[in-house]
Amino acid sequence: MPQTPGLDVSGWQGNVDWTSVYAAASRFAYVKAPESTNYQNPYFSQQYDGSARAGLIRGAHHFGLPDRSSVAAQADYLVGWGGGWSADSITLPPMLDMEYNPYGASCYGLSQAAMVGWLHEFSDSVHNRTGRYPTVYTTTDWGNTCTGNNGGFGNDPLFIARWGSDPGILPAGWAYQTIWQYADSGTFPGDQDYFNGDCSALQAFAGSRHTRAPGAAYSRGVQPLIEGSGH
Repeated sequence: MPQTPGLDVSGWQGNVDWTSVYAAASRFAYVKAPESTNYQNPYFSQQYDGSARAGLIRGAHHFGLPDRSSVAAQADYLVGWGGGWSADSITLPPMLDMEYNPYGASCYGLSQAAMVGWLHEFSDSVHNRTGRYPTVYTTTDWGNTCTGNNGGFGNDPLFIARWGSDPGILPAGWAYQTIWQYADSGTFPGDQDYFNGDCSALQAFAGSRHTRAPGAAYSRGVQPLIEGSGH
């Protein structure tokens, strides 16, 4: 199945030369917006607006910190500070970045059940605000450790992080990934990504209320779908 190149960036990349990125064949970007409710990417406007001006489909992402503030506060902060969505075919659904805590306890001091509840509430809050479930960026290892490999997030597009030759075994609840982060450096600034489909599928994903990328699952490393409760 065709894979469309893209990237994800944060304040670490500073001002990005988006014209060069587009010329190198990137067609989408996720841009870090806030973290919890007390950090904003100082380069957000240059990265988010600049990527769109260069012709990329882009979206905003939020680094979730469940131990810092309420779910509603973080979801509202994301949507209010660049993480909205509209059916304009150039805006990706907002993305929630969930990974091991870089500041303290690996799973933010939450039990697996509490983490599952936090994720559901965040996802539902974003859906209520924007009409789209957020893309969830995570690793299979994080899902195993912090949620008990809970399979109830199939309504949310999966952004799997696995640096290697294929996406590997996916977290429970997903038949395939919508986006795969396959390296932390390469042709583009920041992390290197593939959308699971061609450019027309990417545009359709951005422009509709469908929760997942159209088309068949990527053929390698995909486990069978484990049905969850959804949202």
